[in-house]
Amino acid sequence: METLYHQTNKQIQEVQSLMGRLENTDRQSVHLLENELQARIDHIFSHLERLEILASKEPPNRRQNAKLRVDQLKYDVQHLQTALRNFQHRRYSREAQDREREELMSRTFTTNDADTSIPIDETLQLNSNLNNAHRGMDDLLGSGSSILTGLRDQRGTLKGTHKKMLDVANMLGLSNTVMRLIEKRATQDKFIMIGGMLLTCVVMFLVVKYLG
Repeated sequence: METLYHQTNKQIQEVQSLMGRLENTDRQSVHLLENELQARIDHIFSHLERLEILASKEPPNRRQNAKLRVDQLKYDVQHLQTALRNFQHRRYSREAQDREREELMSRTFTTNDADTSIPIDETLQLNSNLNNAHRGMDDLLGSGSSILTGLRDQRGTLKGTHKKMLDVANMLGLSNTVMRLIEKRATQDKFIMIGGMLLTCVVMFLVVKYLG
C-alpha cells in the first residue's frame, strides 16, 4: 500500500503543477492540456479505488489511519477536478462571447432607396444580456470555488481533531463502540463535503440552462 500511496501522491502533485500552466496556454493547445489533465485525474481515481481496498485490509490498529490518508488524497484530487471544470466553464464562456462578437461585426446591414435601416438594437441588447449572464456565471463559479475551498478547510480541521481523538482513544483504551462512533462521524463529514460539491454543480447547471 505504501508504494501505491506515494505514487498516487506524486501524481497529484504533477497534476497541480500542470494546472498552473492552463492560464498561459494558447487557444490551439489548451484543450490538449485539458485532456491530459483529465486523463491523469481519471488515472488517480483508479488508484484511489485500489488504495481504499488495501486500506480496508490493513491491521485494525493501522486501518483507521490508512483510511484517513486515502481520504486526504481523494479530497485533493476532487479539488483538482473541480478547478479543471471551473476553468473549462470560463473558457467556454469567453469563446462564446468571441463568437457572438464576430457574428455581430460580420452581420450584413440592410438598405433601401428611402432610408437605411440597421437592425442592430435587438442584437446589442441580446449581447448585453449574454454578457451579464456570463458575468453572473463567473461570479457563481468563483463563489462555488470559495465554498468548496471552505469545505475542504473545514474537513482538514475535522480530520486533525479526528486524528487526535483516535490517538487519545488508543492511549486510554476506549471501547470498540466508541471507535466505531468516531469512524461514523468521519464518514458523515465526508458525505457533507460531497453533498456541498454536488449542490454547487447543480446550481451552476441551472444557471447555465436558464441564463444561457
